[in-house]
Amino acid sequence: MTIRFISTRGDATEKTFTEVLLSGMAPDGGLYVPVQWPSIDVRALDGLSYADIAFRVMQPFVEGEIPDDDLRSIIAEVYDRNFDHKAVAPLVQLDSSLWVMELFHGPTIAFKDYALQLLGRLFDYVLEKRGERVTIVGATSGDTGSAAIEACKTCRNIDIFILHPEGRTSEVQRKQMTTVDSPNVFNIALQGNFDDCQNAVILDS
Repeated sequence: MTIRFISTRGDATEKTFTEVLLSGMAPDGGLYVPVQWPSIDVRALDGLSYADIAFRVMQPFVEGEIPDDDLRSIIAEVYDRNFDHKAVAPLVQLDSSLWVMELFHGPTIAFKDYALQLLGRLFDYVLEKRGERVTIVGATSGDTGSAAIEACKTCRNIDIFILHPEGRTSEVQRKQMTTVDSPNVFNIALQGNFDDCQNAVILDS
């Protein structure tokens, strides 16, 4: 069954996963959610690797849009290659009843790597199949921009422009955004704060 998606504000037409992937937010300003949520047996996920769990959870949402073998290959490639811990997001026990999940094992040490690394690869896969190219324009206060750049820097069908407030990110984040040597990555420092960067993106779009 192919799941379709609707806007949380209810004024946008239903879309497929691929259409949602390429459109971002709904034209009415809402977020896309499934018309019907699939049922997932979480007990069946016990003992599986991070990549296998990710496939089991995501597959119902993209069924009919991306073949299972391709989706499984993309997920395995992202989480086996781009994260420096075998468990990807390991649980570390602090005491008898307290555990912490470590979400800093991605390329930029930000938790956003976990979603954006996969998103960049899905973008590139879908765009390649459609023979299309997109330009992504975003604003950041630091970690989102570096994670998005890192996710898209090897994508053949994406140009990415990231705006950040000059002097208002950490030095590590600034270097992560401004030292990537890829022809499809463009980083722009604006005088002002994050809201100024965000407003520039909204006005441009």
